[in-house]
Amino acid sequence: MTITVGVFDAKTRLSELLDKVSAGDEVIITKRGHAIARLVPMDDGGSSVEAALAALLEIRGRSLPGPESIRDLIDEGRRW
Repeated sequence: MTITVGVFDAKTRLSELLDKVSAGDEVIITKRGHAIARLVPMDDGGSSVEAALAALLEIRGRSLPGPESIRDLIDEGRRW
C-alpha cells in the first residue's frame, strides 16, 4: 500500500511511518504537492550487490582478451 504525506506530517509522524514501511508499505513524502522522497523497505542487505558482481564476473569471463600491454594498444592505435 502507498501512503502519501506532506513534509510536516512526515516529520511529526516519522516513527509511525517507519513502522508502516517496516510492514511493507511505501511512503511518498510531498512538498507543496510535489513528490520529493519515497520511503521503502530495505532489501536484505546485499543480495542485489552480489548479483551485480556475479553478472559482471560472468560477462568478464565471456569477453575477448585484449592486447597484453599498453605498448600493444599504442601500436594498434597507430595502425589506423
